[in-house]
Amino acid sequence: MNRYSTIIEQSLHIGGMNEKIMFAERLKSALEAAGYEARPSVLEREFNLRYWGKPITFQAVRRWLRGDSIPSQDKLQVLARWLLVDPHQLRYGDSAYNSVSEPTPTWEVSSSSDEWQVLLLYRGLPAAQKKVVRDIIETFAKAHPTKDGC
Repeated sequence: MNRYSTIIEQSLHIGGMNEKIMFAERLKSALEAAGYEARPSVLEREFNLRYWGKPITFQAVRRWLRGDSIPSQDKLQVLARWLLVDPHQLRYGDSAYNSVSEPTPTWEVSSSSDEWQVLLLYRGLPAAQKKVVRDIIETFAKAHPTKDGC
């Protein structure tokens, strides 16, 4: 191995570590925005409640939060769904997310509707209260599923 290949390997290793640390920061922010403490015990418990595969360990989630590793795609999807963030944005951050041009979804809610008012009120709540509202809505949705499964 020559000197240049060693330098390239070192820079790739540093870049990989930086990527993991940046993921950890995004994960912590998403947890806090959703009203959860960014602690391994909280992440382990809440993730395993939503994941249908083999339960993850405390050590695994600690590595995610410390920036030592990044979860596999299936686990990333579960995290994103749970924390209500875009999986691509959670994994790669805003810069990569903004480089992809996707159509903005439109809601079929008129500005005078009750739904619009509820949405505006919801957006003004602190993260912890948003979590409570989401939990309540999820409970009602599970008790009264619609024809399309939502």
